[in-house]
Amino acid sequence: MRSGRRDLLKLMLGAGVALAARPVLADQRPAEKLTAAARAQIGVTLIYDPSYTRIAYPGGDIDRLYGVCADVIVRAYRDGLGLDLQELLHRDMKKNFAAYPPTWGLDQPDSNIDHRRVPNLETFLKRHGGQVWRNGGGVTDGAAFPEPLMAGDILTWRLNGRLPHIAIIGEAGDAPTIIHNIGWGARENALSGLAPHLPMGHYRWVG
Repeated sequence: MRSGRRDLLKLMLGAGVALAARPVLADQRPAEKLTAAARAQIGVTLIYDPSYTRIAYPGGDIDRLYGVCADVIVRAYRDGLGLDLQELLHRDMKKNFAAYPPTWGLDQPDSNIDHRRVPNLETFLKRHGGQVWRNGGGVTDGAAFPEPLMAGDILTWRLNGRLPHIAIIGEAGDAPTIIHNIGWGARENALSGLAPHLPMGHYRWVG
């Protein structure tokens, strides 16, 4: 059970470790707040868990010990910018359901899971003016996004050409980093590590 696993992890990590997000500074700019809120999840979200779970709405979340790649993004927007992608995306889907991918065979929105699915986040960001670039098939290097990257930008891929993945830029410049959960909890890694995978989208949106 999750509660038992959490207690075990606390013991393993040491009694002095608190599994809670660190505060974001009020005087930071929006992109900096977003990046700081994503980075604050490192050491908090330790387990990749894609299980379907019923959660509250709005503001719902699973235990932050657990999560998937999309949860890093949703939590960063909530903590850093006060924007609830669960609610925003659900409201948009209710009004424009046909605009979203039919991948899961649903006939109506589901506020428990819709915001935790990468293609839905891609669609929402595009619909709200946040799309910087979308792969038309000509770019195959997952670290070679053609437009300049900025901290706080959102990137998406199809791992092994098929599995959707999403991350946030932690550091831009000559050696960009991404903050994501690709299977081992929230971590910050070099963007170059995603080179073997198909880049799909680049987004910049702070509400």
